Amino acid sequence: MAKDSDGFVRAIARGFAAVEALGRPPGRHTLSEVAAIAGLSRATARRMLATLIVMKYCEADGRYFSLRPRALGLGLSYLNALPYWGYAQRALEDLRNEIGESCSLAVLDETEIVYALRLPAQRILSANLAVGSRLPAHVVSLGRVLLAALPPDQRTHYLATTEFKQITPRTITDPALLERELERVEAEGYGWIDGELDPAICGIAVPVRDHGGRVVAAISVNAISGTMDEATAKEKYLTALRRTAQDIRTQSFSNG
Repeated sequence: MAKDSDGFVRAIARGFAAVEALGRPPGRHTLSEVAAIAGLSRATARRMLATLIVMKYCEADGRYFSLRPRALGLGLSYLNALPYWGYAQRALEDLRNEIGESCSLAVLDETEIVYALRLPAQRILSANLAVGSRLPAHVVSLGRVLLAALPPDQRTHYLATTEFKQITPRTITDPALLERELERVEAEGYGWIDGELDPAICGIAVPVRDHGGRVVAAISVNAISGTMDEATAKEKYLTALRRTAQDIRTQSFSNG
C-alpha cells in the first residue's frame, strides 16, 4: 500500500517509527534523537512518545525515553501467531542435542532473513545473533533456501534490485551467479554456504513447508568452517534436518 493511499494511516506509521527508534542501541534516546532516527519533526515525535507513555510502551527518565517491557509483546505477537513456532522450539532443541551443532529457524523479510529461533552450540562462538536479528538473505544458507522458494517474478525482482555487498572474499555478489545458485538450491532442496558471511562459519539449511507445500521458513545447522565440506555436511546433517522440517510440518499443520 502506498503512503499516499486513502488506507494509509500516518499516525500509526509514525508511532511504529518511534518504537523502532527507541529500540536502537543504546536503548535510551532524547526527543531529538528519536525524531532524527524516525524521520519525524520534534513536535510529532513528542506526540508519539507521549502516546506511547500513556499506553505503557515507553517511559521517560529526565531527557531520555526508553521502551518498557510491554513493547516486547509486539514481537512476541508475531512469533505466537506462527503455527509452527511452539513446536519448532522443541524440534530444534532435539536436533541440536542430537548433532551437537548450532541450529536456527528464520523467515524472509524482503531482502533479509529474521531469526525466529536460534540455539547456539557451546563450542561455536556466538555471532551475537538472537531472535529478531537480521542478516542479508544472500549470504546465509537459510536465506538461500528462502530466496529459492520465491515465485519466479519475485526472485527476478530481488536479483535485479538488490545491492549485494561483499562481506568476505567468498561472498557471491554477481546476480547471475546468485541466480544459478538459487536454481541449484531449488532443485536439490537444500542450501549450503561456507564463509560468505563469516569466514569461520559454514551452514546447511532446508525449507519448512506448510500443509499446502508452501515454504514458510527455513532451518539450518551451522558449524566451524574448515571442519567439513558440503559433501560431509550433507552426509552428517541433511537427513536429520529434513526429518526435523517434516516433523515441524506434520505437528504444526496437521489440522490446517
